Amino acid sequence: MDSSKQAVKVSNNYWIKVVALFFVGWILMYATRTIFNPIMGIIGENFGLSNTQLGLANSIFFLTYAIAQVPFGVIGDKIGRKLVITIGFVIMGVMTYFSGLATTFVMFLLIRAMAGIGQGAYYGPQYALSTESIPKNKLTLGTAIINSGMAFGTSGGYLLSSKLVLENGEHWSKPFFIMAIPTIIVAILFYTLLKEKVIRPEDEAKVVEVNATENKVSFKSIISNKNLLAAFILCFTSIYANFVIITWLPSFLIAERGFAGTSVGFISSLVPWASIPGALIFARFADKSGSTKKLVYLLVPLAILSVFSIAFVTNRMLLIAVLILYGLTGKLALDPIVVAYVTKNAPKGSLSTTLSAYNFIGMSGSILAPYITGFLADTVGSMKIGFYLACILQVLGLLVFAVLAKDTKEKV
Repeated sequence: MDSSKQAVKVSNNYWIKVVALFFVGWILMYATRTIFNPIMGIIGENFGLSNTQLGLANSIFFLTYAIAQVPFGVIGDKIGRKLVITIGFVIMGVMTYFSGLATTFVMFLLIRAMAGIGQGAYYGPQYALSTESIPKNKLTLGTAIINSGMAFGTSGGYLLSSKLVLENGEHWSKPFFIMAIPTIIVAILFYTLLKEKVIRPEDEAKVVEVNATENKVSFKSIISNKNLLAAFILCFTSIYANFVIITWLPSFLIAERGFAGTSVGFISSLVPWASIPGALIFARFADKSGSTKKLVYLLVPLAILSVFSIAFVTNRMLLIAVLILYGLTGKLALDPIVVAYVTKNAPKGSLSTTLSAYNFIGMSGSILAPYITGFLADTVGSMKIGFYLACILQVLGLLVFAVLAKDTKEKV
């Protein structure tokens, strides 16, 4: 398949199909990740693991996911983004099923590492295809709708494994078997319904073609762009905090706040549920105002306050309130705004590569957060220190962004 094939005209409503498909894609991406987190303790007992080792299981997954980002982004730009996405989803579905068959911890680690590679094919090619399809005046909103699939997937993964395993007493492997089936089905839908290159109605008067030399943009030239570098660092610190919460919040609620059964999945789901209206509202504002920095200065301080409070407060109602606050202002609300900012600063012809680089650096936080938080919990005897460290990193990310980033007008 050749990515330089002729672009095709699409209808005014094609972008809605794209948004819907990628929304479902993110549901499956996050559900296949988070089914593990509520049942970490049970899997740990099954394999005789410490918190550090359980954190490693998540970190290995995100290590291979992050490493795969840039190669898959480059390959997607060269041979076709929808083909790369389809192959990645097939790998993810097969490895999710095999995760439930693991009989040793080493086998489980290896299979999860392969699942991470499959997921690594999605981010850059997905956002490249959606950015080219969504009308420019709806880009941040469309991205926010796509991203809200992360929230549905996170909540769905929590609730599925909490209900089946923690409440009903099913074997820990059952959620993995269940999630594998829709993943394979959606892989087929990606390949049959998506178009590789499109001409939006608003672009019909323009010549739409990609010069072969435009693909030859080095990784070094991407990270030397101060606006992109600022976005990458902010993404890293935001994702680090988010994956402290995604990975360890269910265990924290069980071990240090006394929650049990399905309530663990329900309370943990407050974060992704609250992120949906937050992301849509702030994305709409971003499309109208065009100012990324003002929104960053509003959202990130509130996210820092909420992450600190999750660990600090002991009152259950206050805990619920700060979880909702983080959902409204945290990573899932911030991400569509920063993704749109990155697309405005990306070199022409290398959007998939730039977005993959952005997510590669950002997702490095997801590699470190599970392991470091597990290690600190074993060392100090509490998971709270991991949340406090996440706050410090977010403060540093905000300072770097304030110094380096400039608001950028959309490229035409």
